Amino acid sequence: QVQLVESGGGLVQPGGSLRLSCQASGKIVKIDVMAWYRQAAGKQREFVASIDDVRADYRDSLKGRFTISKDDAENTVHLQMSSLVPEDTALYSCNVRARTEDGWTYNSWGQGTQVTVSS
Repeated sequence: QVQLVESGGGLVQPGGSLRLSCQASGKIVKIDVMAWYRQAAGKQREFVASIDDVRADYRDSLKGRFTISKDDAENTVHLQMSSLVPEDTALYSCNVRARTEDGWTYNSWGQGTQVTVSS
């Protein structure tokens, strides 16, 4: 009942930047938290960053290069990625925990957007 659509992925050279976006839709009353995860081929999915109304959190190794932000009016979360390296190559997925008008809390995932860092 909460749908997520990611965008902004693509092919970028090492040292470059990308900005990912994820927009949530549905009969949303309140989004509690929005987060980004990534999964490289053959590896486990790992936490990237999250944001709520209180704070933003990052995977330690990414802090300083990645910045998460949100636009409450648009139910959208962004991930600004800088100084990209090949190890950042992965499918980046958006995760949202949101309360809807039916009184339920949903934990939803988007389909993901591919980021490939290569020269």
